[in-house]
Amino acid sequence: MQNPQLKLFHNPQSRSAGVRILLEELGLAAEFELVDFKAPEKSPALLAANPLGKVPTLIADGVVVTEQVAIYQFLAELKPEAGLSPAVGEPLRGSYLRALAFYGSSFEPAMIDKALKRDAGQRGMSPYGDVAAVEQWLRSQLSVGPWFLGERFTAVDCLWGTALGWMTQFGLLEATAEISAYLQRFAARPAVQRARALDQALLAGQ
Repeated sequence: MQNPQLKLFHNPQSRSAGVRILLEELGLAAEFELVDFKAPEKSPALLAANPLGKVPTLIADGVVVTEQVAIYQFLAELKPEAGLSPAVGEPLRGSYLRALAFYGSSFEPAMIDKALKRDAGQRGMSPYGDVAAVEQWLRSQLSVGPWFLGERFTAVDCLWGTALGWMTQFGLLEATAEISAYLQRFAARPAVQRARALDQALLAGQ
């Protein structure tokens, strides 16, 4: 089956950086529209696709896909032969979906609250409960290695590898031995290096 025509609203200094890496890992071609965060108004094309004006926003044959977890899952399943998305019935499938969902539902909210010095609130109302527990889960996950789910590199690593790079760079998360080793392995991947070089060229031509 032919892959859909893809267009990504993108800024390398945003959450969409990992999507660019995933596209490189999958060998999928896409059109990139650079979203200028310094522009006084959001791109009309972006707002038409996603009224929230957020990136990443993906259009696949005219169908809009937003939200990081949905985009990573959608793209990885376009190229099952790449092996970046465990298929239904595979033992790793549950852990894969959990790692994707945990990022958006627990980890990122916890890190944002931590950055803004906000209390998590009542446990019953908080999406994650306790920042320390979230960070401990992450460290224990990476201690198994070499990748987020163990021996197999998946789309999960494109999400977490990119996010942890930003989090440690800005001091929101301590670059422990487990996290540092993981980020070094991630940065050494050819697809990651290609994506980052392409993003640097995109910014240079802005």
